[in-house]
Amino acid sequence: MKIRTRFGSTQPVTTVPFHRLRRSLAALAVPLALICSSARAAEDAGFASCLSQLRPEAIAKGVSAATFDAQTATLVPDMAVIGFLDAQPEFVTPIWDYLAALVDDERVADGRDMLARWDEVLTRVEAAYGVDRATVVAVWGVESNFGRNFGARPLLTSLSTLSCYGRRQAYFRGEFFTTLKIIQEGHVAPERLTGSWAGAFGHTQFMPSTFMRLAVDFDGDGRRDLVDSVPDALASTANFLKRAGWRSGDPWGFEVRLPPGFDASSAGRRNKQPMSDWAARGISRVDGSPLPAGAMSAGLLLPAGAQGPAFLVTRNFDALYSYNAAESYALAIAHLSDRLRGGGAFATPWPTDDAGLSRAERRELQQLLIARGFDIGEPDGMIGARTREALQTVQRQIGLKPDGRAGQKTLHALREQR
Repeated sequence: MKIRTRFGSTQPVTTVPFHRLRRSLAALAVPLALICSSARAAEDAGFASCLSQLRPEAIAKGVSAATFDAQTATLVPDMAVIGFLDAQPEFVTPIWDYLAALVDDERVADGRDMLARWDEVLTRVEAAYGVDRATVVAVWGVESNFGRNFGARPLLTSLSTLSCYGRRQAYFRGEFFTTLKIIQEGHVAPERLTGSWAGAFGHTQFMPSTFMRLAVDFDGDGRRDLVDSVPDALASTANFLKRAGWRSGDPWGFEVRLPPGFDASSAGRRNKQPMSDWAARGISRVDGSPLPAGAMSAGLLLPAGAQGPAFLVTRNFDALYSYNAAESYALAIAHLSDRLRGGGAFATPWPTDDAGLSRAERRELQQLLIARGFDIGEPDGMIGARTREALQTVQRQIGLKPDGRAGQKTLHALREQR
């Protein structure tokens, strides 16, 4: 047998009997296993060394030696969390995709059910903190889908890993020590402390340090528990927003319409100006009504540029932003709160020809992929790696851009080919 080289000449190729090849591969497997085992042992040893270095600092911050030793004895690092540091969806997902999944008819219906179910608690929360119930429930819906999605990563594992590897180690060490103190003080049992990769936990996903500063015992059982007490979680969220500057009775903002040729150079959430100034520049509410009179100031938010929906946002929007520093996140809560009050979708469409999908539409898309033979697991509406890979394959087959994105074009094409 001969093979042609890149320069056009031919060279003989020696064939190897299969039994000899199998023995060679088996022989290679042993050192590969040893290499992997050795690498893992080195990783574990490095992690153990890091924890031993953290112990004195934790004790100095109020964690007892007994608590530290008991809670770290069996910890092993979860290196997967390091990859999430630079891939938060609020910053990498197109805003029309982000909002389509977070503020859909399904979540609005669930939110209205929660408003009715927790009416008595929410009445007391409003009286105590001055934050309206629709906003509090909207935070709950965006953060954990009303307690359905807390996150499955053990906080101690994630935060200890982030304390020893990657960037922002000093920040995560503080969160790690605070988690140990939450356990030490008996607020939440260790096995109930699961959450996001970054350490947020409970119904409204507080970071441990936020919990220590702002969580409240609203059900009167002597513990501050955001995991198993909805009243504690709702009241703690309202307390957070109040402390962040929420002004009772003021709106978060509203959608507006820009006049033709508007100079958007002054846009920006922080660049607040009196409503009268914006009105003088030709901005009106999206229904054509004038802007409110008075001393309230607002910034012009253009999350997709001047061609997309525009909003005048007040200090209350800034309070939402402080919950998770991303404008798309704050807008999701603001919009969901409006929907819970009976409002509708934004009047101005997003500047895209391929809008995002609701969670129901995402599940339908996954069901269509499964029907075509793709093994992507259960159709749960979560667009993970296997769903994206299947989408890339099917998009090539049907002549769409193979970007792995779950959009309306792909969904409509697969519907037509059923």
